[in-house]
Amino acid sequence: MRVKIFKIRLPEEFLYKDQKMLDDFLECNEIIKAETAFVSEEKYWSVILYFENLKPAKNTVKEPKAAKYSAENDLLNTDEEKILDALKLWRSEKAREHNLPTYFIASNKELISVAKYKPAKKEELLEIKGFGKHKIENYGEEILEILESL
Repeated sequence: MRVKIFKIRLPEEFLYKDQKMLDDFLECNEIIKAETAFVSEEKYWSVILYFENLKPAKNTVKEPKAAKYSAENDLLNTDEEKILDALKLWRSEKAREHNLPTYFIASNKELISVAKYKPAKKEELLEIKGFGKHKIENYGEEILEILESL
């Protein structure tokens, strides 16, 4: 049996990230027992999980070792501008929804690279600089849906 301890901090700037880490762990592992305690001096929940038998993670994507694509100072054509506008609108809505700055979701450079590269599946998103496993798992489907719809 293995043990993992999580700290779920209550201030909003930490809560979403801490909860996401716990959720991801719960999704990938078989939990045998859980214990919780509230640490009132520092205002956080301590979560102790006893677990075994790692299950394969759902929808996980492995990062390639090769160099990644990045649109440096490339000019966008009309279609790419439309894609970029749609991606920026999506990013603004997502940032507002999660109460995060837009650059936490994706930078302008990353969105420009998506507009130029036009990936069709999650693995192709990995080939774009700035897109790692977590960003793709969190936002990849939505980005691909935007690209398909235009």
